[in-house]
Amino acid sequence: MIERYGDHAANERTYLAWVRTGVAVMAFGFLVEKFDIFLIYIGKALHKKTGAHHGLQMAELLGIGLVALGILMMVSASIRFVRNRRAIMDETVARGVGNPAPYVAMVGALVLMGLTLLIYLMQVSGHP
Repeated sequence: MIERYGDHAANERTYLAWVRTGVAVMAFGFLVEKFDIFLIYIGKALHKKTGAHHGLQMAELLGIGLVALGILMMVSASIRFVRNRRAIMDETVARGVGNPAPYVAMVGALVLMGLTLLIYLMQVSGHP
């Protein structure tokens, strides 16, 4: 039996959740980066002119930012996983729960990118 198995398992589940989230953010970033190409294609298929080509740079920047943020999430989660693993294995009692600032900053960046994407999509669709 592994000593403190429950703590190690919880640490690993948390780590894998962050990795899954990072992969999902990266995949969403790729989708956002390619979204304008989809809009242009649909516009041509429907014989309508879309304003998608004007915002191509914004979509590319948002997509690249989301991919970079996904990578940052996975690196940060890996560092935290290793730190927590060492703390679990250590015989002394550790106080505190760690520094939440990196995770709050990542969520803040996701919210800002989401708002930017919302504004962009509203402009492309012609809504005020």
